[in-house]
Amino acid sequence: MRKHSVLAWSMVVALGGFLFGFDTAVISGAEKSIQQFWHLSVFEHGLTISIALIGTVIGSLFGARPSDIFGRKNTLYFVAAAYLLSSVGTAMADNWYVFLTFRLLGGLGVGISSVTAPIYISEVSPADRRGRLVGLFQFNVVLGILISYLSNYLISQGGETSWRWMLGVQAFPSALFLVLIYFIPESPRWLILKKNETTRALEILRVINPLNCEDELASIKNSSLVDASESKANLFSGQYKTPVILAVLFAFFNQVSGINAIIYYAPRIFEMAGLGAHSSLLSTVGIGLINFIFTLLGINIIDRVGRRILMIVGSFGLIASLFLVAVTFYSGHFSGFAIPVYMMIFIAFFAFSQGAVIWVFISEIFPNQVRAKGQTLGSSTHWIMAAIIAFCFPYLAESLGGAVTFSFFCIMMVCQLVFVWKFMPETKGRSLEQIGTNMVMH
Repeated sequence: MRKHSVLAWSMVVALGGFLFGFDTAVISGAEKSIQQFWHLSVFEHGLTISIALIGTVIGSLFGARPSDIFGRKNTLYFVAAAYLLSSVGTAMADNWYVFLTFRLLGGLGVGISSVTAPIYISEVSPADRRGRLVGLFQFNVVLGILISYLSNYLISQGGETSWRWMLGVQAFPSALFLVLIYFIPESPRWLILKKNETTRALEILRVINPLNCEDELASIKNSSLVDASESKANLFSGQYKTPVILAVLFAFFNQVSGINAIIYYAPRIFEMAGLGAHSSLLSTVGIGLINFIFTLLGINIIDRVGRRILMIVGSFGLIASLFLVAVTFYSGHFSGFAIPVYMMIFIAFFAFSQGAVIWVFISEIFPNQVRAKGQTLGSSTHWIMAAIIAFCFPYLAESLGGAVTFSFFCIMMVCQLVFVWKFMPETKGRSLEQIGTNMVMH
């Protein structure tokens, strides 16, 4: 009963991750048609592509407030509605400004879901399965990206208005998400800490952890008393220094690996390496598949081997693959598929380390009272860095060349390895209250 209930709740909320991935990547198939349809200038075209990313940054910055005030479940209702309205609105938009408004709304949904969904899953998961269950969110993000590429390819055969269908098809999973949220309970930790509804929380805890539900209830209540006595839950007070530093650095390193540059600009990178346009698109599909397979591997072993080991192994793989890409660009000897192969090795190591670990780790390390604010900090750092890297990459690649750009990413991954080795604690198999107490003490 417990296993299936918690898994079902997590799968419903992880559907927000699927929509997150789909919404982020779907524009790649429609952007050229949209540019021609509204005769957009270079600036307008750039704004059309990046407006959702701007919405994501805003959503991630303010995602904690609705999550703490209205509850995790009610916030997820808003996220589902934002996805649904965005997909229908962009598909039916009769002018460019309406289109931009609905793309911005979709971005807000992505940003808020990147805060709320991992928090919810971490708060309803038993300690021994939390990594795998929160990892479902990232797995679904990657699945959403893959399905959007496939959907774009299939729909693209449908003539010049096919871009409307590419964007509109997201309404179906969005509507399903909106309906399914009705069937999940509120987070028991939110009920105790924000509403003092102990009886309702205990019923949910009894499903999650039937053997120790009373102990867990006492532990959550104690954590709230400790937090309340120490300060009014100000995230930037000295006691939360350790989890704040860990979340910011973790999100920072996630993006300075170059992952978003590679996801967004893979065809451009492959063309820089001498491949034709057709081979470049084929290689991009390969990247999507490898991302999917290795994320699945990562979330299946994260609770057995731990977060830290995945990060150490992943860091070595990222350093080696980025070094090989940089050296190949430097030498200028592009032997067929050398760069795509190294890129795919990079994606494999990233997916099974940083990709699988980031949302799990950030959702675990903050004490109950400030978890939503902490998740917001980690998520907004991640998205702000994603925006910076996405905007800077074409200029850097053009002016400095592939060798210097990928050498920079490689050096950053050496710094990540040092950070993980020296400072990253292991969180597997421990309750959120144990982790939170330990973080505040150290």
